[in-house]
Amino acid sequence: MVFRSHMSRALELAADAARQGEVPVGAVIVGPDGDVIAEARNAMRATHDPTAHAEIAAIRAACAALGTERLIGCDLYVTLEPCPMCAAAISAARIARLYYAASDPKSGGVAQGPRIFQHAQCHHKPEVYDGIHAQEAEAQLKAFFAERR
Repeated sequence: MVFRSHMSRALELAADAARQGEVPVGAVIVGPDGDVIAEARNAMRATHDPTAHAEIAAIRAACAALGTERLIGCDLYVTLEPCPMCAAAISAARIARLYYAASDPKSGGVAQGPRIFQHAQCHHKPEVYDGIHAQEAEAQLKAFFAERR
C-alpha cells in the first residue's frame, strides 16, 4: 500500500475549529486499509468539556465505528503534538502510528514535557512521526492566538 498523508484534512478540521472559536486542532484516524474511520476537531468550548480534544473525540468515534476499545493497526493524524492526556489515550487505544504537525513546547506530552510514551508504565508506544505540515499548523495556531490578544 502507498503511504497517503491525511494531515491536509486534519488542517481543514483545525480551521473549522478556529472558526467556531476553538483552539485550531484537527484529528483524523485511518484504518489499516487506508480508509478514514473517524475525524474530529477541538470542541471544549462548544461541549463545555475539558476532555473534548480532537484526538479524544476522534478516538471515541473510531472505537464506536469499529465496535472495539482498541484501534490496532490504525493511524492518527493530528495538527498539534498531543498533550499528556491525549498521549495516554493514544497509548490505551493501541494506535499504531501517530503523525503530528506542530510541536507544542508548552503543553505537549510526546516530545515535550512528560514524554508519555517513554514512561515504563506506558503499555503501548506508537510509531511517532512529527513535523508533517508543521508550518501550516503553526500558522493556524499563531493567527488564532494573535486574534485573541
